[in-house]
Amino acid sequence: MAGRKPTGLFALHIVCFLCGATLCLPTTKVSDYDVDGGRDLDIFDINEEAGLNLVEGDIVIDERQTRNSLIGDEYRWPKTIPYFMQDDLEINAKGVILKAFEQYRLKTCIDFKPWNGEANYISIFKGGGCFSSVGNQQVGAQRLSIGRNCDRIATIEHEFLHALGFWHEQSRADRDDYVKIMWDRISEGKEHNFNTYDDTTSSSLGVPYDYGSMMHYSKNAFRNGTEPTIITKIPAFSDVIGQRMEFSDSDLLKLSRLYNCTKSSTFLDSCDFERENICGMIQGQGDEADWVRLAKAAGGPNTDYSNMGKCTGSGYFMHFSTGTANIGDTALLESRLLYPKRGYQCLQFFYYNSGGPSDTLKILVREYDQANPTGKLRLIKTIDGSPKEEWQLHHVSLDIKTKFRVVFQGTKEGSGPSEGGLSLDDINLSETTCPEFIWRVKNFSHVMETTPPNTPIFSPPFTSKENYTFQMSLYPSGKAGYPGELSAFAHLVAREGDTGQKWPCPWKQMTMMLMDQHPHIQKRMSNQRSVTTDPNMKATDSEIFFWDDPRKVGVEVTDADGSKYFRGPGAGTAVYLTHLRAKSRDFIKGGDAIFLLTMEDVAHLTVSQPLPSTTLQPATTSPHDACSNIQCLNDGVCVVDEGKASCRCAVGDDWWYYGDSCQHKGSDMDKTTLALASSLSVLGVMLVITVVSVVCLKKKYKKRSDDISHVIENINSKL
Repeated sequence: MAGRKPTGLFALHIVCFLCGATLCLPTTKVSDYDVDGGRDLDIFDINEEAGLNLVEGDIVIDERQTRNSLIGDEYRWPKTIPYFMQDDLEINAKGVILKAFEQYRLKTCIDFKPWNGEANYISIFKGGGCFSSVGNQQVGAQRLSIGRNCDRIATIEHEFLHALGFWHEQSRADRDDYVKIMWDRISEGKEHNFNTYDDTTSSSLGVPYDYGSMMHYSKNAFRNGTEPTIITKIPAFSDVIGQRMEFSDSDLLKLSRLYNCTKSSTFLDSCDFERENICGMIQGQGDEADWVRLAKAAGGPNTDYSNMGKCTGSGYFMHFSTGTANIGDTALLESRLLYPKRGYQCLQFFYYNSGGPSDTLKILVREYDQANPTGKLRLIKTIDGSPKEEWQLHHVSLDIKTKFRVVFQGTKEGSGPSEGGLSLDDINLSETTCPEFIWRVKNFSHVMETTPPNTPIFSPPFTSKENYTFQMSLYPSGKAGYPGELSAFAHLVAREGDTGQKWPCPWKQMTMMLMDQHPHIQKRMSNQRSVTTDPNMKATDSEIFFWDDPRKVGVEVTDADGSKYFRGPGAGTAVYLTHLRAKSRDFIKGGDAIFLLTMEDVAHLTVSQPLPSTTLQPATTSPHDACSNIQCLNDGVCVVDEGKASCRCAVGDDWWYYGDSCQHKGSDMDKTTLALASSLSVLGVMLVITVVSVVCLKKKYKKRSDDISHVIENINSKL
C-alpha cells in the first residue's frame, strides 16, 4: 500500500497540471459571431422577413386613422417624451436605445424620460421587426418595436422620428422632381409603399428634398430582382440614399421646425475659429502672452484641422507661440460663460504640439458661485509630452454644476529649443459622457486599398473602469465574401495573472464608433455598432460560453512589443460600413480614420423598468371615438383639443373651407371681390360725403353773398 502512494500522488499532480493548463491554453478556437447573420438588412428587409406588411414598410396605421389626422398640434408629443422599455427587449437594444436618446438630446430639443404615469407615452418592445406609428396617437401606451436586428442606433432614431411625426422622405409631394420610381422592378403587392402624399397629409416644413435623410428608402427598397427601384435624378446620390448612420442636417432642421426648437438639451459650445470673434472666447487676465488666431504657425502646424488647408481664405486655429515666449510665461484662453444642467460634461478638442518637450497645456475651469463671484480656477488635467507633428484628438471629462468657463492654459516650461508652440482647433463641449478610448488608424485609405480580404488589423487592448480588457478587430477589405465592406468585431482580452474579473463576462456593452470628423459635434454622422456580453450565450453548436475567459476560449497572441495575451472570439458585423460611405463626409481626414471605443456596464438594464407609483389613466374617449358624431365635409378632418371635437378644414394655396362642418368655401378670388366691393362701397360713401359737402358749401356761400348784396342795397338806398 505504501508503495502505491507516490504513483497516485504523481497521477494527481498530472491531472492538476492538465486542468490548470486549460486555464492558460485555449481548449478550442471559438468562431466569431456575426450579429447580423452576415447580411446587410435594412429596416424593410427585416420586417418583410418577419412577415409584416406595414405601410411604407415600417409604419403602423390604425384602421380608424386617416393620414390627414397627422397634421395638427395635437399629434405632437411634448418636448420631453415619456417612455417605457418592456422586459422582452434585448439588453443590447436597451443600451443602444439610451444612446439614441443621447443623440436626440445633443442635436435637438427633444428629451426622453422614464414613464411616470403620464397619460400618453411610448412603450418600446421587441416585436417581429422595427416599426412605429406616426405622431402622437393619444392612445396611452403607443407601441414602438425594436425587434431582432433592429438594434442599430440609426434604426432606432428612424423609428422614433416616425413617432415624432415624420413620414419617409421619398413620400413627399415633390418626390418625382428628384427621383424616378421604377415601378416594374417593385415586388408585387408592394407598390403602395411608394405612394406620395400632398401637403394636407405631410409637410416638408419648407426644407429642400434630402437625399441624405435617414428617412429615405435605399435604392433597392422592395425590389423584385437585382435592379434598383429608385433612380436619383442626380446620379451622384444613387448610393447616398438610404443611409442608416445618423440624422442628416435636414432631418434635424425639420425636427427643429416641427417642434419649435431653439436649442438642444445637452449641447453647450463648439468652435472652429473660422470667425474673428473666436466664438466669444476671451484672453485670460494676468497672463504674460496671448493665444493668436492663425492659419499657419512657425514650426507647425501648417494648416488648421477643420479644413486641412483645402479652403482658400479660411482654415484658422488658435496658437500660443512658446518659441517667442520666456520661461514660465503662460497664455490663457477662456470660453464664454456656460450654464450646465446635468453636472457632467465632455470637452473634446484637437491639439497640436510643436513646442518644446516640457511645454504643457493645462485644462482648467473657472467656476462662479456666491462665494466666488469673480470665479475660482480649478485644474482638471495637464497634457504634456514630446511634440508630435500631427493634430491629436483629446477628451476631458468635467463635473461642473455651476456657471463656468473652460480655460486653456499654455505654459512654456523649459529652456530647450522651440520654434513652434501649442495650437487648438475644433473645440466641442457637451453634457455627455466622453468616449473612453481612441484608436487612430494612419493612412486609412491606403490601408483599405492594400489590405488583403479577410485580413484583420487590431486596436491596442483597452482596459475599462471595471477592469475588463477588450479590443477591436477591423477588416479593412472585409471578411471573406464581403468585398467593398469594412467588417468590425469586438473581443475580450486577458493576460496571465489577470484577477478580479467575473467569467463569463456579464453585461458589458462594447461600442465601436468610426468618428465623422466634422468640426461641429451636432453635424456629425458617425457610424457605430454595439455588442453586449451575455454571460449565458453559448458558442455556435457548442456548450462553451462565448464570453468566457479568453484564456479558455481564445487564442494566444504576441503583441508588437513582444508581450503575450489571449484574445477571445469576436462579436460584430461583416457589414459595418461600405468603403463608399467610409470615403464620404469626414470619416477620413488628413488620411487618418479615428475609432472611438467604449465598454460600459449595462447590468442595470437586466432589471425591469419601475412602474410609476400612481398612473394617470389615458382619457376614456379616444380622439377617434370623440369624433364619431362629428361630420366634416369637403375633406375636413376631425381633431380633438382638450377633449372637444371640432373640424379642421382643408386649405389650399388659394382656397379654404370654413364653418363648423367645413361647409363654406373661400378663395383668393372671393377675397379680391370682397376687397373690391369694400373699396367701391367706401368710394361711394366718400363721393356722397363730397357731394353733400359741396352742396352745403355752395348754399352757405350763396347765403353769405345774398346777405352782402342786401347790405349794399340798404347802403345805397340811404345815400
